[in-house]
Amino acid sequence: MIIKEHAHARAGLVGNPSDGYYGKTISFIIKNFSATVTLWESPHFEIIPSEGDLSRYESVDTFLRDQKLYGYYGGVRLMKAAVKRFHQYCAQQGRELHDRNFTITYNTDIPRLVGMSGSSAIVTATVRALMKFYEMDIPKHYVPTLVLSVERDELGINAGLQDRVIQTYEGIVFMDFEKSLIESRGYGNYEELKPEKKPPIYVAFDQDRAEISDVPHRNLRDLWNRGDAGVISAMKKLGELTDAGKKALLAGDWIELGRIIDANYAVRQSIMNIAPENHRMVETARKVGASAHFCGSGGAICGLYRDGGHYQDIVDALGEIRCTTIRPMIFDQ
Repeated sequence: MIIKEHAHARAGLVGNPSDGYYGKTISFIIKNFSATVTLWESPHFEIIPSEGDLSRYESVDTFLRDQKLYGYYGGVRLMKAAVKRFHQYCAQQGRELHDRNFTITYNTDIPRLVGMSGSSAIVTATVRALMKFYEMDIPKHYVPTLVLSVERDELGINAGLQDRVIQTYEGIVFMDFEKSLIESRGYGNYEELKPEKKPPIYVAFDQDRAEISDVPHRNLRDLWNRGDAGVISAMKKLGELTDAGKKALLAGDWIELGRIIDANYAVRQSIMNIAPENHRMVETARKVGASAHFCGSGGAICGLYRDGGHYQDIVDALGEIRCTTIRPMIFDQ
């Protein structure tokens, strides 16, 4: 039996970056891109590296560019950590697993390190494959918590639940990470949103602007831990914007939702350093009348367009600064 499981890219529509700080967010899935994990029974246990884990390059210059953009890490460490944490979780639940071995590998076309959650997609797809192989049912609301523990607790990556929630639930999801809920049970309240009208969302990215999201989040975490008044106030404001965004989304009020998206970016600017190249993406989209803010940590933006002609204006403007623009596939057709 060959098992194939997928997890898709994602973007934060409103609320970024408050998910790791007991805030609220709305995110949507991007089915245009995915990580696929393939697993099959075998005589021994093996993790097969993917392209991102290999060490052969056309030249030293190619290697140096790759290292500058993506660091030293591929997906094998994510899969190793996922297998370990999955077995630990099952042991804690008193679930005995069979002892059959397997081979597992992955491939992904999610643009790397541009805030579309490529790493958590690999982990989410791995956990789904393991659940199927071991016939282990994990409650849906807890899967994101398990996936987060792989990256945060096992690998020391600063992250929040948002990415893992939307990659588990898909579609568009409103998330409330209220402190008492997270501390008492390990997960928040997750509400799948199904607006009558599909929001006219665009996503644009440029991998040359890739950032390691752990770095900006680490700086923000330090301020939060010190009780910085500006950061605490900003997280409250992001929660208020998320509530307002939910109302506008369900009402199909795209003008109001666009205003909220722009306000979200302004709050982010008040608490985090924004690389000039990333800020230029937002400015370029706004010059042609689009709302814009980051999908995640930087390197990709999202916002709303008015109609087909406006969308083409956005494509053309962002294309001039080497960005690729897409209409995200959010819901199954």
